[in-house]
Amino acid sequence: MSESKIPEGKKEIRCIVCPTGCLVHVENINGELVIEGHSCQRGEEYAKVEFIAPKRILTTTIRVENGFLPLIPVRSDTPIPKERLQDTLKEIAKIKVKAPIKMGDILIKQVIGLDVNIIASRDLIKA
Repeated sequence: MSESKIPEGKKEIRCIVCPTGCLVHVENINGELVIEGHSCQRGEEYAKVEFIAPKRILTTTIRVENGFLPLIPVRSDTPIPKERLQDTLKEIAKIKVKAPIKMGDILIKQVIGLDVNIIASRDLIKA
């Protein structure tokens, strides 16, 4: 990563890679990332990514037309940059899908222009 992409400052990050839950300290010192407090390589990588460019799997619901239920749970198939989550939620709120739906169906392709699809988290039959 280039120095311009590493944010300034320091941050404490709770690692969620394993049940240990290390408290990892990450700091940018003169363009070099200093990571301390991790007990494994995966924790170091998690903290690095979380400090530089945090991403999240988005879970929410989409309205359903003619469905047994009025909403279907959905999630992103890959993580979304944290700063784009609100834009993604606004776009999803505009959508209404038709039943029947199978778990894993892509309900929105490349949401907000990202290489991320919104997929169904369960089956839903017609009413």
